[in-house]
Amino acid sequence: MATVKLSLSFVSLSPPSSSSSAQSKLSAASFIPNATLAKSRFMGKCLRAKPIKSIEASRSGEITCSSPATTLPSALLFDCDGVLVDTEKDGHRISFNDTFKERDLGVTWDVDLYGELLKIGGGKERMTAYFNKVGWPEKAPKDEEERKVFIAGLHKQKTELFMVLIEKKLLPLRPGVAKLVDQALTNGVKVAVCSTSNEKAVSAIVSCLLGPERAEKIKIFAGDVVPKKKPDPAIYNLAAETLGVDPSKCVVVEDSAIGLAAAKAAGMTCIVTKSGYTADEDFENADAVFDCIGDPPEERFDLAFCASLLQKQFVS
Repeated sequence: MATVKLSLSFVSLSPPSSSSSAQSKLSAASFIPNATLAKSRFMGKCLRAKPIKSIEASRSGEITCSSPATTLPSALLFDCDGVLVDTEKDGHRISFNDTFKERDLGVTWDVDLYGELLKIGGGKERMTAYFNKVGWPEKAPKDEEERKVFIAGLHKQKTELFMVLIEKKLLPLRPGVAKLVDQALTNGVKVAVCSTSNEKAVSAIVSCLLGPERAEKIKIFAGDVVPKKKPDPAIYNLAAETLGVDPSKCVVVEDSAIGLAAAKAAGMTCIVTKSGYTADEDFENADAVFDCIGDPPEERFDLAFCASLLQKQFVS
């Protein structure tokens, strides 16, 4: 019987530096109406807890928990962009720019600028904040309500271009994602994806890259399903309510400071897996920080580790 090794290390593993660390000429704070992020309910301290036995692979290949004393999460909630797939720089950004070009708007978002804009949750909100700051294109309507329709049209076109990239599988899953999803589903842990991105784009990622069998078992909460987006906790509150689970028994996997703030404001445990754009963000309130989930032999954590974090919440 093979045993997956469990590491309880809280060491943050930093990924390679992104293409540029230079700050954009347009500051992030100037784009964000309320830039102060929500405070965490838990401080992410490493508290002592009773050892938890690792997850074992049976001879049949199914992954099961080896100890009945292990308290598994009720739900495992994943962010999408940057967690399931590192989509932002070479996926969403490219699709936004192709849309701007096709509409002849004279707008291009470079790598650094897009990194700053990512601090705003939601593509429609991102474009609106940008145009409010630098000025609206000449082809944009003057009326505020008509501008909302204009932005919605841009975002729909951008989503269609992005889905082509996903369907062609030009953007792969991040290491360890499929493994952790399989461990959760096999052990009866509910799995959901909670994202500010368009629901069609998120569904395409889940279906195309995780496969239809997994996709049937994964609930998706995305886009405008809630009125307020991350760092507001609304999407995680909705997920817990819909799935019928206690937020304190949910483990969230996020990659950004706004996602972390949303998860903690919802009263959930949160593991951060840094992505290309978020490597230098402040994750002080995270329960654990890694560069990725990872597959053996370079696995960073597994379902048993997620369970151990829930135990630590209640041990002084």
